Amino acid sequence: MLAVNYAFTFPFFTLDFMIPVNLISSVIMIIIAISTSTLTTKIKQHEAMKAEAEKEGMRANLMRAVSHDLRTPLTTIYGSASALLENRQRLNETQQDKILQGIQEDAEWLMRMVENLLSITRIDSGKVKIIKAPIVLEELIDAVLLKFKKRYPVQKILLELPDDMVVIPMDAILIEQVIINLLENAVQHAKGMTELSLRVFVRDCQAVFEIRDNGCGIPPEFLPHIFTGCSGKKENAADGQKRNAGIGLSVCATIVKAHGGKISAENASSGGSVFRFILNTEETEHEQQQI
Repeated sequence: MLAVNYAFTFPFFTLDFMIPVNLISSVIMIIIAISTSTLTTKIKQHEAMKAEAEKEGMRANLMRAVSHDLRTPLTTIYGSASALLENRQRLNETQQDKILQGIQEDAEWLMRMVENLLSITRIDSGKVKIIKAPIVLEELIDAVLLKFKKRYPVQKILLELPDDMVVIPMDAILIEQVIINLLENAVQHAKGMTELSLRVFVRDCQAVFEIRDNGCGIPPEFLPHIFTGCSGKKENAADGQKRNAGIGLSVCATIVKAHGGKISAENASSGGSVFRFILNTEETEHEQQQI
């Protein structure tokens, strides 16, 4: 309005608010500006409150899941240790080794859960930076398979990688954690699985990672909140086994989102489930991203 008043209204190149039209127009423009600013501020506040409410809901779901899932391994460890202490003389060496092996497995499971929880809380707190470095895809997958084979030496993985060398900007340790979590999720929860595959391909300057199994699939009612840290299953597992309640999947979603990528899950038409996440193969923003 000042520009119009100065350059296009007589007298030219002079600010003149004595003309009623100019004065009224200025007042109207000021009112519109104040109204727009107020409305924009309210919208931003509403969006911030909505985001915070969603985050609090995810935290609550995560805490419920953790409290439920920690109970089974801790109870098992306590019971096994008590049995070993109280009945050591009546147990032969093979029985003792079996009890100790069970304690070791449950302790390793608890350690992996703690690692996942630390990752998700550190990233969600906004105090950690994702420092990306160019990583060759084959080197990443080799490191993943090496760690996975130590945990599941019997499980075979069908691998399909691009023929050309692919370089992806990422935090390699965190992305390794994502892939291992997804593979481990299939081993633990895809009942009836006989085939597990890891496929990576490039599409439009993006690397697409697919973990596919031919197991029982994902119940449709779980799909909408499968990455929120709570599977939606309230009752205890019938077999008393650890469910992990989607905590690992919640970690995966948080890490991929921190890298500017996308993650999804679906049931395959041929049976089983498909977990897919996408990362950019070219750095489009700053090398360091503040989450």
